[in-house]
Amino acid sequence: MDSIAIIIGIGALVVGTLAGRFLFSKNTKKEVEDAQRKVADVEKQIAEAKSQAQSIIKEAQLKAETTKKEKELEAKEKFVQLKSEFEKDVNERNRKINEAENKVKQKELTINQKDALLEKQVKENDVIKENLNRQIEVVNQKRTELEKHQEEHIKRLEKVANLTAEDARNQLIDSLKAEAHSRALVMQQEIIETAKEKANKEARKIIIQSIQRTAAEQTIENTVTVFQLETDEIKGQIIGREGRNIRALEAATGVDLIVDDTPEAILLSSFDPLRREIARLSLQRLVADGRIHPARIEEVVEKTRRQLEDQVMEIGERTVIELGIHGLHKELIRIVGKMRFRSSYGQNLLMHSRETANLCAIMASELGLNPKLAKRAGLLHDIGKVPDEETELSHALLGAKLAEKYGENPAVVNAIGAHHDEMEMQFVISPIIQACDAISGARPGARREMMQQYIQRIKDLEKLAMDYTGVEKAYAIQAGRELRVIVEAEKVGDTDSDKLSFEIAQKIQTEMTYPGQIKVTVIREKRAVNIAR
Repeated sequence: MDSIAIIIGIGALVVGTLAGRFLFSKNTKKEVEDAQRKVADVEKQIAEAKSQAQSIIKEAQLKAETTKKEKELEAKEKFVQLKSEFEKDVNERNRKINEAENKVKQKELTINQKDALLEKQVKENDVIKENLNRQIEVVNQKRTELEKHQEEHIKRLEKVANLTAEDARNQLIDSLKAEAHSRALVMQQEIIETAKEKANKEARKIIIQSIQRTAAEQTIENTVTVFQLETDEIKGQIIGREGRNIRALEAATGVDLIVDDTPEAILLSSFDPLRREIARLSLQRLVADGRIHPARIEEVVEKTRRQLEDQVMEIGERTVIELGIHGLHKELIRIVGKMRFRSSYGQNLLMHSRETANLCAIMASELGLNPKLAKRAGLLHDIGKVPDEETELSHALLGAKLAEKYGENPAVVNAIGAHHDEMEMQFVISPIIQACDAISGARPGARREMMQQYIQRIKDLEKLAMDYTGVEKAYAIQAGRELRVIVEAEKVGDTDSDKLSFEIAQKIQTEMTYPGQIKVTVIREKRAVNIAR
């Protein structure tokens, strides 16, 4: 519409201009015709502009109607959508309301059922209460009758015993007091004895700690054996693949094998000389044979152990023959042979016993006593230091017990048990044995001051582990810094191994006194063995 108005305005302006020119300039007729032609053109343009304007107006009307219809359709669709959403919301609310109503109805039904059940229980309780009341009445009647019978019975007893109930009660109280007093005395004595035992134990603990703090000697000379090798290449065979050979050796012998940079040598470390000797001989045979593997190691170690036992017996027999002692029990001969592999304060135990025996024979001869009996007691006085099983007895009392067990003369038994004043001396040779034992140990160069409690601590360490169920072997290695425990695979599982290691470590920590720390290693090995025939 604005474009049409602009065209009309331009046409009017052109017409006015031409008319002005016509009026004022009064040009020629040609100019007039030109002006008319131009006016006609302008009118034609105006007519065209009007027709275009009308067509534009029609198009605008059509577009407006179309837009109107589209908007009406959109409005209807929106209305339908809102209506459906509203209906959906209403339906959802109605559904929730129905569910809530159903729940309420169900709760009402449950409550009604419970009310009915409670009413039934109340009725039953009333019945039970009535029955109980009747039973209580019956019990009260029977109690009254029982009390009457009891009174009559007491009267009869008083008539038979010629005692009143009060007198009988007093006598019973007196007897109970006497019994309680005697029991109290027994308990008091037990408490006193227990206190004495605890006091002795604490005193020993304090003394051992004092010895450990003041001891200056080293134990390496009595705990280590050097095994010489021809070449260092043999060390690799002894160690084995991933160390299986050396582990098998340590498990079978209980000896710690130390392979270091020392040329052509391996250290065998253990507090027990017998174990070191077994390990040394076994290693010597394995190196000479050249076949070194776990099965062969166990076979050789077991064979060496048996042969060493024969050697122990041979040493004992040779000793008693050289000393001229006859009629000694075979078990005592074996114990004498075991002394060869023990030491006491750095002095070989067999050499010490032989020296004591000779001194006893000389002293007994000088005093006019039986030299053979004295020599016999002198040889056997320390047999309690090489027991087959650990015991809480001292070596003197244990030796006397062993001598008595194997039929020795009572004088010999008393001399063994009394050579440290732990038994009363009842025979003349007893003080002779004590004096000669002191002479043999006190002569210059015989002994060195060492920590004897160290050996006992190592033994206690192994015994502590053996007390647990499922433990097959226990070895203290690395001078007592590690406890290696071998368990039976059938009785101890993997989880039990962890628990066992923890329990042993805790028990060592609470019950033993030791320097530094002790590593507890539990080894569980499962073997499957079958024989092909």
